[in-house]
Amino acid sequence: MERRFADRREAGRVLARMLEGVSTDPDPVVLALPRGGVPVAREVAAHLGAPLEAFVVRKLGVPGHEELALGAVASGGALVLNQDVVRSLDLSTDVIEAVADRERQELARREREYRGDRPMPDVTGRCVILVDDGLATGASMRAAVAAARRLEPARLIVAVPVGAPSTCDELRREVDEVVCAITPSPFHAVGVWYDQFDQTTDDEVRALLADAHLTDASNG
Repeated sequence: MERRFADRREAGRVLARMLEGVSTDPDPVVLALPRGGVPVAREVAAHLGAPLEAFVVRKLGVPGHEELALGAVASGGALVLNQDVVRSLDLSTDVIEAVADRERQELARREREYRGDRPMPDVTGRCVILVDDGLATGASMRAAVAAARRLEPARLIVAVPVGAPSTCDELRREVDEVVCAITPSPFHAVGVWYDQFDQTTDDEVRALLADAHLTDASNG
């Protein structure tokens, strides 16, 4: 039986220790996928002494079947489509754009909510560590990877406490390194591997990011 995590904070501490053995040069920046990835990433950033920021990703749900993802959009404007779903449902470009436009508006709202006036950190030529609380299908993380690539980092690392083995393997072809603390099989779902997996709130996200920025400011 694979280990379980008490909560996201403990999972972040485990992940942070694993990242000690991974090259995070030069000058790492931790980008967290809200909301559940933020408490995990806060522990990682604190352990590495790295800045932390939110990197928003929004799933694109099929109209009428929103639980089925046709793709995702992410900070910076990246759009990633699940071509299997698009083809099987014969979704038109107009339908996809309508869904994407709606989610881009929500993405922009959340970025303002989480970051306020703070600009995205300049990650050009730096090591970016993308953190979430787990990987199931990987659709959100793939959108984040595509968006982060546009920012021209020197290295791109995906780090999660738990992931489906096949998803972690697939992502290894897209980034410089993937760190999955546990890759249980059968996988079931991300929340199965946490004793406490309550939904992270917007207030918690804002508080964690504000605390990280205060810490950075006092250390700087």
